Amino acid sequence: MNYSRFITAVSASRKPSPIRLLTELMQKSPPSLISLAGGAPNPNVFPFKRATVAIGHGSALEIGEDLMKRALQYSASAGIPELLSWLKDFQLHLHNPPTANYSPEQGQMEVCVTTGSQEGLCKVFEMLINPGDNVLLDAPTYSGTLAALRPLGCNIINVPSDQHGIIPKALKEILSTWTSEDVKNHNHHLPKFLYTIPNGCNPTGNSLTAERKKEIYQLARKYDFLIIEDDPYYFLQFEKPWAPSFLSMDVDGRVIRTDSFSKVLSSGLRIGFLTGPKPLIDRVVLHIQVSTMHTSTFTQIMISQLLQQWGEKGFLEHIDRVVEFYRAQRDAMLIAADKWLKDLAEWHPPAAGMFLWMKIKGVPDTQQLIMEKALQKEVLLVPGGAFNINSSEPSSYVRASFSLSSPAQMDL
Repeated sequence: MNYSRFITAVSASRKPSPIRLLTELMQKSPPSLISLAGGAPNPNVFPFKRATVAIGHGSALEIGEDLMKRALQYSASAGIPELLSWLKDFQLHLHNPPTANYSPEQGQMEVCVTTGSQEGLCKVFEMLINPGDNVLLDAPTYSGTLAALRPLGCNIINVPSDQHGIIPKALKEILSTWTSEDVKNHNHHLPKFLYTIPNGCNPTGNSLTAERKKEIYQLARKYDFLIIEDDPYYFLQFEKPWAPSFLSMDVDGRVIRTDSFSKVLSSGLRIGFLTGPKPLIDRVVLHIQVSTMHTSTFTQIMISQLLQQWGEKGFLEHIDRVVEFYRAQRDAMLIAADKWLKDLAEWHPPAAGMFLWMKIKGVPDTQQLIMEKALQKEVLLVPGGAFNINSSEPSSYVRASFSLSSPAQMDL
């Protein structure tokens, strides 16, 4: 893969921060090292000394004084070593990406920790998008993505989708605008990437099938664009086996995948991780060095200690419990919707995620219905227009989340 054509001039001009490199060098050095280099504060003056965090099922995490000193200090921009190591092994076991044994130049699989997957997405977008670039996505989609894309001045091309995700035939028709000569000559109007939420899409609940993913990946190869696989609901798939990821099909090193612990461990701890070709992940890390510097060391250590204690088996057992909860929540909402809305709305049962996407019959735009009438009844949903590329366009849809409301509240 020639990654240079995808990277913006701003991203290409980023250089390693000398101070950040010193921080990472210090952390790899023996305790006997006398460092007069770093600007790190002395942890002995910090008021926090130790912590015990109770974990479900009677266990606990112990953060003693030495570990607490480290947790309160600066750390490497890509993530603390033990968490990175765990995540790399996990991605290898879960997705078995073909790029795992490639050379870095070929697009070897790399991982970095981000402050939630949203930080990773924003930095990926800023790495790839110049004003006027064409990008592909299937709207309605996550409003946070649209809000991040709009200021970058790209042309957002909407790819039609249904309850099974992006329709490959429709994508192929859009791409037929460009010829094989355009691809050969790296025509700058070629789409830079396709963005999609493949499982339990926010807001639609749609999930891409394995066959469609294979077709889409082949189109990415033919027209030489990247795939941004934003998969925060991967662990909330209601049926097994879980769908194969784009990462698992990535023979070229053209997939950038975002994962998140927000839906299954904690949304407030802000731990996400990016997986993708090393030349691109390294660019993201250079951006992290001069922005957030690193994800909170304390939260990384908390998550890392938990994952080390559980192991992959324990983590996946926890995921099974989480999925069981959300499956029951989804079923309760479907029962309530069928009871109260059968003749007023239509929907498809989501196969993953937290959302039911409903089309209200006879209502061309749900904005007033939700923001006035529903609020008067003390019910809050999201009008569908919030997820359109142009948010002012009318939408007959609403998004209902089944994550927080009890079955009794859903049935009121």
